[in-house]
Amino acid sequence: MRPFRYERADEVSAAVTTLVREPEAAYLAGGTNLVDLMRLEVMTPEVLIDVRRLTSDRIEELPDGGLRIGAAVTGSDLAADLRVRRRYPVLPQALLSGASGQLRNLATTGGNLLQRTRCPYFQNVTTPCNKRAPGSGCSALEGYQRDMAILGASPACVATHPSDMAVALAALDAVVTVAGPDAERRIPLTELHRLPDTTPERDTVLERGELITGVELPPPHGAARSRYRKVRDRASYAFALVSVAAALEVADGSVRDVRIALGGVAHKPWRAATAEAVLRGAPATRESFMDAAAAELSAARPLPGNAFKVPLARNTMVSTLLELLEEAR
Repeated sequence: MRPFRYERADEVSAAVTTLVREPEAAYLAGGTNLVDLMRLEVMTPEVLIDVRRLTSDRIEELPDGGLRIGAAVTGSDLAADLRVRRRYPVLPQALLSGASGQLRNLATTGGNLLQRTRCPYFQNVTTPCNKRAPGSGCSALEGYQRDMAILGASPACVATHPSDMAVALAALDAVVTVAGPDAERRIPLTELHRLPDTTPERDTVLERGELITGVELPPPHGAARSRYRKVRDRASYAFALVSVAAALEVADGSVRDVRIALGGVAHKPWRAATAEAVLRGAPATRESFMDAAAAELSAARPLPGNAFKVPLARNTMVSTLLELLEEAR
């Protein structure tokens, strides 16, 4: 690991100012991803600005019945909160499938959203990678492809986003609150992360210096009947080949409302808007679920080494919705 300077900011504005002033600085919270990347010399910040104590580590009620999750809330605390478990079960399910207990005890909500891809070429500084070294090329296009994207990829990058929690939050219509050099702003979770296009080195829409301060969940409504299913190569700690976060409301045999997000298939948590549009008002049946999944995945462009993800994503979507349908009966 290369030498670095450590600073602990006293307030959010000071942290933001320091990051803007220092071109090679980075925020440090739990450090469960950043420190690993520093050891590999994938990321080599000269200054680490400790922000863990600057943002809230509490989960608070909102006036509309939703919840506000402070950016410093750990994965363990979030997964264990009774309000979250009862109102938004998809979220603790995603958290518990996403990391070991030791990591959940340290990793923060804000940091979880800002994880870098686990693409092996991104993590190997001896191989070309446009995300790590823009313009160098994408080694996965002719290399190992099993874990790569099937939706929203580009010739510049086919890496996937690793967060399970972010997929659940995408399905819940969460909003991220951010403090920056100019003003605070609110970003829908579905708009926080970027598709690669020609600039895969940019994971999010955050501007230099902006700091995530919290995540807001809207009133639960149909989220109480929600589920997260993760398909991976092993049952223990592993990243998703495909994951599905879904919430389903059924009335008189038809789909009143549905929310679906996919993980392991794109550069960002993938909100399945096409499938949702097909399902709303349709009969709540296996056939409808199959049609919706097919419509969503019609845009898939798999690589030779991950074509299996298309039927895997389809079957995982359908089985998750069927389980939720069974609960609704």
